[in-house]
Amino acid sequence: MIDKKDDIIWNFDNSYAQLPKIFYSHLKPMPVKAPKVSIINNKLAKELGLDAHALEHKNGLEILGGNYIPKDAFPVAQAYAGHQFGHFTMLGDGRAILLGEQITPSGERVDIQLKGSGRTPYSRGGDGRATLGPMLREYIISEAMYGLGIPTTRSLAVVTTGEDVIRETVLPGAILTRVAASHLRVGTFEYAARWGSVDDLRALADYTLERHFPDYKSEENKYLYLLKEVIKRQAQLITKWQMVGFIHGVMNTDNMTISGESIDYGPCAFMDTYNPLTVFSSIDRQGRYAYGNQPHIGGWNLSRLAETLVPLLHIDEDEGLILAQDAITEYGELYEKYWLSGMRAKLGLFNEEVEDKELIENLLITMEKYKVDFTNTFRGLTLNKIERTALFDKEDFSQWLVMWDKRRSRQKESKEDSYKLMKRNNPSVIPRNHRVEEALEAAVNNGDSSVMERLLEVLSKPYDYTEEQEAYTTLPDASCSSYRTFCGT
Repeated sequence: MIDKKDDIIWNFDNSYAQLPKIFYSHLKPMPVKAPKVSIINNKLAKELGLDAHALEHKNGLEILGGNYIPKDAFPVAQAYAGHQFGHFTMLGDGRAILLGEQITPSGERVDIQLKGSGRTPYSRGGDGRATLGPMLREYIISEAMYGLGIPTTRSLAVVTTGEDVIRETVLPGAILTRVAASHLRVGTFEYAARWGSVDDLRALADYTLERHFPDYKSEENKYLYLLKEVIKRQAQLITKWQMVGFIHGVMNTDNMTISGESIDYGPCAFMDTYNPLTVFSSIDRQGRYAYGNQPHIGGWNLSRLAETLVPLLHIDEDEGLILAQDAITEYGELYEKYWLSGMRAKLGLFNEEVEDKELIENLLITMEKYKVDFTNTFRGLTLNKIERTALFDKEDFSQWLVMWDKRRSRQKESKEDSYKLMKRNNPSVIPRNHRVEEALEAAVNNGDSSVMERLLEVLSKPYDYTEEQEAYTTLPDASCSSYRTFCGT
């Protein structure tokens, strides 16, 4: 409906609030002093059926800042739990408010959430606020992931609040408007299993099926179908992360969505030098969430989901446990299948051969041995400009090239087709960590958003291989080799 006060077309529904009340707390965001636009995602606004220009003016800013609740919105903070670095704890939206679910012109249902909107019952002593740098960082990375074709939450806007936030220093406050298929998490199911009844758990599972897996109606065991579909989506998602060198940094169960979207871009980063042990997060001291561990952690997290569903899978607990274990076993097989398919595409291979895995692994071993850049190595292969790769003068790489060339000659598709396939699967650019920091430095410290806007434009079409992208393919200098990320809370 049209809200006259907002001059913005909102079409809110609130299906999540129909769940049992243990799953949320109904409350309003904490008002802020002076909301001001830092960045608005005009294209996303249009997709949502919103007037981007109206969002930038007073009434729109009042909504994005949490000072005014649109008509038909029903703001809630969601309750959930989670395993954080392997340890179970009660969590919940400690600094976020779900305004409601926007029904888009295409009929899609998406969450509209304000992140950094103040204290909630789940804040655990925190102030519930966010600072400008981390919110802009999430905006950049989430939109880069969208450009890469990776399922992700998205960012509609970042507004400054006109208020300071105290962390190690005094920082400008900000609120991010996050858009998601939903904010249902593995941790939501863990919460229901620990603190709810079986009826609460069933209500959550039924809601999830209706919202994300509507084809369940033809299934004999709809809860087993739910588990298997989540497993499939997560295997696909983590494969896509591995294909572009993305390191999430904090793969706790509360950061694993049921929808299969990437969520929470705090300590994440993209790998430069190929090394499976790469970690950027300052709090991941043991490397639990290193690049090479992400597939394993995905399976571990899904096992926690499977445990919560055992009471629904079968009336007999032992039988339910067997069904859960069998489903989890499929995760490794699915991931292996998706990973091989993704890597074949990155190497321009259309068909399958038994030796493909060895060919792929030999390239990765060589890349690790000589400490070369992940993205630019595949970029050089894609452009058929081997001299651009740091492996150009290495004998073992030359031998690998011979094997790769022979392998491609054994498929019916031409070399030209092979390179076209590679272009569709090897990004020319990624959000290089030093480029992201450069953009944040300009925006936060100097009030200059132009650096960020240029970066976002380049990242919106990462597979285009344009001349404009060349400058964004350069590697950071040696001083960036110890790059670290932080959670931003």
